Amino acid sequence: MDTLLPRQLEPPWRAPRIAVLEISGAIGTQVRGPEMVRFIKALADDARIRAVVIEIDSPGGSAPVSDAIHRSLKRLSTRKPTVAVVMSAGLSGGYLIACAASKIVALPTALIGSIGVIFMRPVVQELMEKVGVRMVMTHEGRLKGMFQPWREPTGEEQEKVEALTHQYYDWFVDAVAQARGLDRDIVKEYATGEVFTASQAKDMGLIDELGDLETALDMASEMGKAPRRLQYVRPRRPLLERVLARGSASVAAAVLAQIEDRLYPRIDFR
Repeated sequence: MDTLLPRQLEPPWRAPRIAVLEISGAIGTQVRGPEMVRFIKALADDARIRAVVIEIDSPGGSAPVSDAIHRSLKRLSTRKPTVAVVMSAGLSGGYLIACAASKIVALPTALIGSIGVIFMRPVVQELMEKVGVRMVMTHEGRLKGMFQPWREPTGEEQEKVEALTHQYYDWFVDAVAQARGLDRDIVKEYATGEVFTASQAKDMGLIDELGDLETALDMASEMGKAPRRLQYVRPRRPLLERVLARGSASVAAAVLAQIEDRLYPRIDFR
């Protein structure tokens, strides 16, 4: 007579699941690079996670932060199936991040693309002259002061910035071409900074499917052979920011942060 062995039940907290990672807002300010990279690595190392859906709603932002998140997601995609779902916008750096996923789904009304690069450098020389303020700089190295906002750039400095911007642009085009399996010249035709509807983007090969979060979850479940048990991952704001958010101090801090940010040159996928 055969003896029936008791069935071994797996605790719920160890059961396989699909992670849903939210990437929402401007990259570099609302979407913080180091924090997001840590989350992505944790998802890659978690044996319970069989597939990941990345919910993207972003106009783009910082080029280095977009690059860092893109690279982390590419590493994740080599280990587990990943599906990016674009809600209202996956533009520039936001689209670059989506390109790191195994598949891209987008709502038919979503906006896709804006492949391009912007280099921003404020110049406050006229303002300083009006208020009677002069800035005296002492530096070694002919081009050391080229990004300072106190004066207009020289011809040589502007040429250097244009060359730098072109390098970032070429990298962006190459990254999209490789991720989407498209010819580089075709991607370059798309990379005018233009925004496309998701329906246009599907015909162009920039995304894979039209759909919503449910569509992405179905794809992830099938690709990862995982049940529809979901684990939502949303980065929390720092404690100080959450405390200050209850008072007017948060507004003042945000304004000061924006002013400080605008005084520094930056290159954006936006």
